[in-house]
Amino acid sequence: MSTTLFSLAFGVGTQNRQGAWLEVFYAAPVLKPSAEVLAAIAPILGYTEGNQAIAFSTAQASQLAEALKSVDAAQAALLTRLAESHKPLVATLLAEDAQLSSTPEAYLKLHLLSHRLVKPHGLNLTGIFPLLPNVAWTSQGAVDLSELAELQLEARLRGELLEVFSVDKFPKMTDYVVPAGVRIADAARLRLGAYVGEGTTVMHEGFINFNAGTEGPGMIEGRVSAGVFVGKGSDLGGGCSTMGTLSGGGNIVIKVGEGCLIGANAGIGIPLGDRNTVESGLYVTAGTKVALLDENNQLVKVVKARELAGQPDLLFRRNSETGAVECKTHKSAIELNEALHAHN
Repeated sequence: MSTTLFSLAFGVGTQNRQGAWLEVFYAAPVLKPSAEVLAAIAPILGYTEGNQAIAFSTAQASQLAEALKSVDAAQAALLTRLAESHKPLVATLLAEDAQLSSTPEAYLKLHLLSHRLVKPHGLNLTGIFPLLPNVAWTSQGAVDLSELAELQLEARLRGELLEVFSVDKFPKMTDYVVPAGVRIADAARLRLGAYVGEGTTVMHEGFINFNAGTEGPGMIEGRVSAGVFVGKGSDLGGGCSTMGTLSGGGNIVIKVGEGCLIGANAGIGIPLGDRNTVESGLYVTAGTKVALLDENNQLVKVVKARELAGQPDLLFRRNSETGAVECKTHKSAIELNEALHAHN
């Protein structure tokens, strides 16, 4: 048996009537638990190796709590509480960060991101979508869509309302994790799996997808899509404020440096260096042709935006007369030109 794990978590979740997992809540996931923890729990769970999601009973929860008392007091306390559960319990053990194979594994990795234990694109999330069932997120928790109509009728007959907040694969992050030191105006706009750094403010129209987020501090007033990680900034005086769209996805990582401003209805498809500004309404993709200007607004050369990726102190704007996308910098044109040649 392996003596180390990549991650471990004890959870309580929801299953449908066929016993399939709909969702799992992990109160205290652990990244790289000690060998002593694994040695204490493996015999009780019957764990031998690999990545496994193992259902366990409330009686086993008590046994696990006792076994961990002198090894990990925090996990022992959690298991003591789980022993009181009326909902199904699961222990998810990941020997390695490999392709996902079960719904409890998928939920564990989403929790690792939202608990700030791993940053966006720091986990293998291959195969996650088929493993996340599309469910109704209701005032009574996750409900299998095939069971929803019957439960709605039962609630009405009791004089109650079963409210459906959304139908989606991903739940609200704040129903599972509320990170310290953040402000969130509309919790429905953050999916579980979002990484929200301390000092981040997410305004009403802000949205953060799974496997994306902010290092903080900063302000989010637009969409941060999967694959985007916004660097540190400050609210005022050149703070990192996103009011447009930041697009990533797949294996693409879009990083936004410190002190950036992406204006309203603007968007990017390239990483930004520190102190970059993209004017309102401008979308800069990797293939966008950009006219590079010197400090006297004279054209130096025309480049594709990807050649400016990660460069600091840039202002991206659109010429109001010609419609051309332009870029100015605090550096001289000669310095920037040299940097571009070195980058190529």
